[in-house]
Amino acid sequence: MFETLLTEKKENYLVVTLNRPDKLNALNTQLFNELDEVIKSVELDDSIGAMILTGSGDKAFAAGADIGELNKSDQRSGKLFSEHGSKVMARLEQLRIPVIAAVNGFALGGGCELTMSCHIRFASENAKFGQPEVNLGIIPGYGGTQRLAGLVGISKAIELIISGNMINATEAARIGLVNAVFSKDELLTKTEEFVRLVLSKGRLAVNSAIEVIMASRYLSPAEGLAFESIKFGDLCATADFKEGTSAFLEKRKAEFINK
Repeated sequence: MFETLLTEKKENYLVVTLNRPDKLNALNTQLFNELDEVIKSVELDDSIGAMILTGSGDKAFAAGADIGELNKSDQRSGKLFSEHGSKVMARLEQLRIPVIAAVNGFALGGGCELTMSCHIRFASENAKFGQPEVNLGIIPGYGGTQRLAGLVGISKAIELIISGNMINATEAARIGLVNAVFSKDELLTKTEEFVRLVLSKGRLAVNSAIEVIMASRYLSPAEGLAFESIKFGDLCATADFKEGTSAFLEKRKAEFINK
């Protein structure tokens, strides 16, 4: 169906693999268009409760934007180039289902930005992260200046972006860019184990938690607390809430129906 992506539905979650291994899965217009199509299809498919994003090949998750395509940019087309990728990543981030990046190698430039648009990042021991755009005379253009600062703090984000330095998976985990590090062979298995754990919970609650947490980036503390209370109340009116609390009181495993 797609030329730059592989998709595989497993049980009730979707695995999406960036598939340009000869280009180290560099991000180009076609890949963004196809990823946008996948996101739209996931938004409309209630049977998909989580999404894993990873890269094909042994070397890279995504080594950045396609420099051959980027090199042709002028002021107007460069702005559009940035906006296109940024909008797709924002749509990915705004999915209410958990989106987990399984970072299996280089995640540089746009590739690092793509991992940051996912809700959770797991990495293999050989993964490398960085925003080396200053080496090309530009800055991150897919939200890296915004999301990196939110994840690791302003000072560390400035250090990484203005130096262009790469960091390994251990350092990425230490500074909060990565949630956990696994061996290369275990990465996808461990990621899928986590997904299955999350999907055993009340899906409406999981989705609402993500929605409220992500909203905290844009709402004031008072607005965030008010939104949390609204969603809490909404969940109290669901069948899953009645089932979950009844199962707790009856000392049995809850059987959620996502309603």
